[in-house]
Amino acid sequence: MYRPPKFALSEADALAALGPGGFAHLVTHSGGAMLVTPLPLLYDDTRHCLVGHVARANPHWRAEGPSVAIFSGPQAYVSPSFYPTKRETGKVVPTWNYEVVAVHGRLLAHDDPAWVLDLVARLTDEHERGRPEPWQVSDAPESYLAGQLKAIVGVELQITSVEGKAKMSQNQPERNRDGVVSGLRASGSAADQSVAARVEHPGNTNVNARG
Repeated sequence: MYRPPKFALSEADALAALGPGGFAHLVTHSGGAMLVTPLPLLYDDTRHCLVGHVARANPHWRAEGPSVAIFSGPQAYVSPSFYPTKRETGKVVPTWNYEVVAVHGRLLAHDDPAWVLDLVARLTDEHERGRPEPWQVSDAPESYLAGQLKAIVGVELQITSVEGKAKMSQNQPERNRDGVVSGLRASGSAADQSVAARVEHPGNTNVNARG
């Protein structure tokens, strides 16, 4: 990933931004083609890997090898009209603010029912956390659950490196950054509101924060 120094995150900061994981695009090169699968992935900090599952009918799980999981955070269009310097010099152009973490590693498949069941339970617990009445895997009938588990295969990305980038107007003078915050906050878009908060507080990088 192209990462100018102003926008680059350290590997430690990128992992912190990743948090417990989230929704990603998993990309693997196989047989001369690129396989891309959108899926939720959970970060296992004890084993330093990402885990998830795909449909058995999806050929991606058979493509074991070098892969990358891409997690996108808040993003928004930035208009030149947000910048006070537009009125001063006119020397401004549109841009885009965004956050992204790319996790590189080696993809492995897990077709063991016990492994997949444990994964599904962990994913469910993570995303049901905080709900008034969290759903649990055990709420489903065993026969139904067994059939659902047969239809999926677990995947594990053994992490070799993590790259993070947070482009949040750091290359602009303070008055322009203030203008970006004001301009985006005038929008009704949740994504614009999230980016405004990142520009105002650049240390709050989190690719899985919800707008």
